[in-house]
Amino acid sequence: MRAVIQRVREAQVSVEGSIVGQIQHGLVVLLGVTTGDTEAEADLLSKKIIGLRVFSDRTGKFVYSVQDVKGALLVVSQFTLYGDTRKGRRPSFTAAAGTASAKPLYEYFVTCCQRHRIPVATGHFQAHMAVQLVNDGPVTLILDTADRGPRQES
Repeated sequence: MRAVIQRVREAQVSVEGSIVGQIQHGLVVLLGVTTGDTEAEADLLSKKIIGLRVFSDRTGKFVYSVQDVKGALLVVSQFTLYGDTRKGRRPSFTAAAGTASAKPLYEYFVTCCQRHRIPVATGHFQAHMAVQLVNDGPVTLILDTADRGPRQES
């Protein structure tokens, strides 16, 4: 699973002009599912995101998680996170999981986040969506469950 996380002051997602999900202070999570992902990846990624310390104290140091600041999540499915642009000019999406496996894992991820008693809004899986947000910072991070090796120090 791969996620792009953005710290926001507010965000909303619309389908066909109607708002289907909306949050104030919190995180937007653009979530992609790849072939072979399981509930274990969803569990791991949800815990990582919930505990991620990306909210600042008065000195500007990242010390608080979304749970600590009583924020919310807006989770939006995004298969294009697995777009491969290494060859040609049109992205290939063969690494993205098909709907039959991606949708249940996306829904399971949302459920995992809700278990932490955090408000979670969502878009509509496989819909053409318009996402509006006010990025706070900006703070944007990419998380990938395939990147679980030891941290490299430079």
